[in-house]
Amino acid sequence: QVQLVESGGGLVQAGGSLRLSCAASGSIFRINVMGWYRQAPGKQRELVAAVTSGGVTNYTDSVKGRFTISRDNAKNTVYLQMNSLKPMDTAVYYCAALKVLHYGMKYGDYWGQGTQVTVSS
Repeated sequence: QVQLVESGGGLVQAGGSLRLSCAASGSIFRINVMGWYRQAPGKQRELVAAVTSGGVTNYTDSVKGRFTISRDNAKNTVYLQMNSLKPMDTAVYYCAALKVLHYGMKYGDYWGQGTQVTVSS
């Protein structure tokens, strides 16, 4: 029903920057929340940042001041600008579209396949 296509991951040195993008397509009336989660080896998936359709943002403490989330509602696309990257940021990053309201007036949550971000020291 909804497909999420992520791009922008890769390998970067500590202190560098990357920009992740995620475009949602399908039967979408409105996406209430778009966000990024990450999962490092041996750890649980955690929220990195999220943004509502109204522009309210939320960040995990470890990325505040370094990462910026934004979205283009017209394009159903969310971005994550990651600056001053640290080795601890190494993980698979997953795009999420949450509380997606479909034209049939039903809600659903959707996840991307993940993109690897590796930060070398």
